[in-house]
Amino acid sequence: MTDTEDRSRADQTRARLLDAAVVAFAERGFHGSTTRDITSIAGVSTGAIYVYHRSKEELLYQISRAGHLDTLERVRAAIASAQDPAEQLIAVMREFTIHHARAHTVARIINYELAALSPEHQQEIKQTRRAIEGEVRSLIERGAAAGVFENSNIHMAATALLSLGIDIARWYHEGGSWSPEDIGDYYADLALRIVGGRRPSHPDSARS
Repeated sequence: MTDTEDRSRADQTRARLLDAAVVAFAERGFHGSTTRDITSIAGVSTGAIYVYHRSKEELLYQISRAGHLDTLERVRAAIASAQDPAEQLIAVMREFTIHHARAHTVARIINYELAALSPEHQQEIKQTRRAIEGEVRSLIERGAAAGVFENSNIHMAATALLSLGIDIARWYHEGGSWSPEDIGDYYADLALRIVGGRRPSHPDSARS
């Protein structure tokens, strides 16, 4: 077996353990899950977890880190997709909401198991969460400065919008009455009302 094949197999096993940890944490919670639960779901020997990850907490950290960085990238990409603050907020809220619905299992773990992380890992994740909030807060500030938004409590508005999106992971399930897109559209309109804004009118739509 070549070094490349060895690395590929190791990467596959590492990914299987992460996927198995998501299943275990979702079903039993972090503290209710054991390393044996995780390796059983992954279909590997009990000791294999320590070959690829230092601990159960390390698995939670890797899941949380990847999830939060992905969310930060999605928020930044949504902001970059438009110029008008109202359109940016619509894009951010739709992306944030739809993502939390589609990835609700992972989102629930990384948002509601933060206390199980080590202090060092908590600090890193909280820094990324502050970056996400900072992007949303800056967006609302720009909209308020341009007269597009009327909300005077920018910090509270940003917190409220993010909390709405995060909470979807707690209650959303496939097969319900609302699709992720339905929720995304509704929450985008709700976000505009929270910041005292309105959907921008486009000349093309006005002429149609």
